[in-house]
Amino acid sequence: MERSYDIVVIGGGHAGCEAASAAANLGSRVLLITMDMTQFAQMSCNPSMGGIAKGQIVREIDALGGLSGIVTDRSMIQFRMLNRSKGPAMWSPRAQNDRVKFSQEWRKLLEQNPRIDFMQDRVEDIVVKQDRLYGVRTRMGIVIESKAVVLTSGTFLNGLIHIGEVKFEGGRMGDFSAPDLTANLVKLGFVSKRMKTGTPVRVDGRSIDFSKLLEQKGDDEGGKFSFTDTRVLLEQKSCWLAYTNLKVHEILRTGFDKSPMFQGRIKGIGPRYCPSIEDKIERFSTRDRHQLFVEPEGTDTVEYYINGFSSSLPDYIQEEALRHVEGFENIRIFRPGYAIEYDYFPPDQLKNNLETRLVPNLFFAGQINGTTGYEEAAGQGLMAGINAHLKINEQPAFVLKRSEAYIGVLIDDLITKDVDEPYRMFTSRAEYRILLRQDNADLRLTPLAHKIGLASDERNDICKLKYEAVEKLKHFLHQQTVLPEEINALLALKETPGISQKVKLTTLLLRPQITLIDLIKHYPVLENFVVQTPRIDQEVMEETEIQIKYKSYIEKEKEIADKLSRLEDIELRESFDYHQINSLSSEAREKLSRIKPATIGQASRIAGVSPSDISVLLVYLGR
Repeated sequence: MERSYDIVVIGGGHAGCEAASAAANLGSRVLLITMDMTQFAQMSCNPSMGGIAKGQIVREIDALGGLSGIVTDRSMIQFRMLNRSKGPAMWSPRAQNDRVKFSQEWRKLLEQNPRIDFMQDRVEDIVVKQDRLYGVRTRMGIVIESKAVVLTSGTFLNGLIHIGEVKFEGGRMGDFSAPDLTANLVKLGFVSKRMKTGTPVRVDGRSIDFSKLLEQKGDDEGGKFSFTDTRVLLEQKSCWLAYTNLKVHEILRTGFDKSPMFQGRIKGIGPRYCPSIEDKIERFSTRDRHQLFVEPEGTDTVEYYINGFSSSLPDYIQEEALRHVEGFENIRIFRPGYAIEYDYFPPDQLKNNLETRLVPNLFFAGQINGTTGYEEAAGQGLMAGINAHLKINEQPAFVLKRSEAYIGVLIDDLITKDVDEPYRMFTSRAEYRILLRQDNADLRLTPLAHKIGLASDERNDICKLKYEAVEKLKHFLHQQTVLPEEINALLALKETPGISQKVKLTTLLLRPQITLIDLIKHYPVLENFVVQTPRIDQEVMEETEIQIKYKSYIEKEKEIADKLSRLEDIELRESFDYHQINSLSSEAREKLSRIKPATIGQASRIAGVSPSDISVLLVYLGR
């Protein structure tokens, strides 16, 4: 066995898979160590990818050269674009996936990479010699030397599963936990804390009366995540909607005296935005029902996931309560919901490249940083893998700004804000969300990824062709005029005022009632141009329409971002002694010294650092 690698990645979850793939594709020799090689990127909770803001992250991962989007497309069983009724900044793709196939596709892609080796074992220690990272030591006593380590431990560090009054060790149901690594990291000086998350009940679909549920189909036109040539999903499986009721709530309350959450047996902090069913009926006691999403686990299984029924109550309470949900009268449970507590390391111990401050060349990614969600973990894993490779090759760190990507917002929030609950991405967390749309992720990020060697030439060429096609179509729409007799019939049909003189097509496209497809269908000159111009497809037309309709908003937000970017360009040395500046508030001195922001912009977002503190820093720096 080879005992030396460029990079060791610990953990085969979403973060670990993206980290290993990115580092290997950049040229590093990678060893991926996981406790179970049958569960790469296991969907431990819901069998879906994307959603509000999360879909944007998956598209960004794909645009950067990651694999989550490709794997999602290959294992997808339903696609929906959420928030279509709102502006494009809010549009968020979501996929329902075949859980087993998702993991299998990840394994295929990883094993096809000749620079990745695998080991099924448990890492128990990060080996540091003479204040330098040396490698890792596994449970079998094997020491693997490496130049860098990416730790993506998920919920496995001292994982403790709770179901009612029963508790037992586990990283997730059916898997062992990792009990030793936290203590060894604490010995090195790291600070660890506890968090809690949960997962809903899984049931036998043959025991559900779907005639009593509301069907939720995928989008008629299908859709996909990757900007590569993955297939568009057309044949889709439906999800379903069900509802709790007052009787369900009454039964659930009978188990509160056995609830590990309410009785204080769970010490970790849970996700505020994804509460358990018992937490929901307690916090929202005036509501007489809560929505349940009944989601298929795959195409070749009868197993269903009851999204919205996360619980740590005793299993018999969960089953009795479910039997009073309409359509679930004869329900059979495969696995009850459960809560899990685990160790995490507050991410203010990291640099903006996800490298730890205490141990150079040691990177943390995923739930170890206090996040929740496959997408957030995968985004961190990708960035950690990239930066581990760049660091050992003495190249500058790859850091995305808040105005460049949701991934940039995610990492900046983690290292500058106090993470005291599982962090979940929302569109509201991004101040430049009209710039960070899902449709333009490739235009934003593929050139950056190509520059560092991660996005392939083929990917970059596809991106260039899309950009050129959008520009050609925009130019034509800006130049081409249309006469009243050529277009007023369409305007009347769309219940918008007609025109009395010729106008540019872009003027008409600014009207909310008019779409580019409408113009193409009713104006032959435009239709001919689209047909005869290479590369103008649905994706290009959507991008063009968004850029024209929302031009003023996009330009305004870009102007604001450009103004504030000057603060991002003012760098702060990591060795900067903030205690020497007496004009700073005591809280600012403490926070700045601990977090060590890389730039003035990052310093301005630290909780407890006021605008006056930033002004003091600028004066001190001679700005």
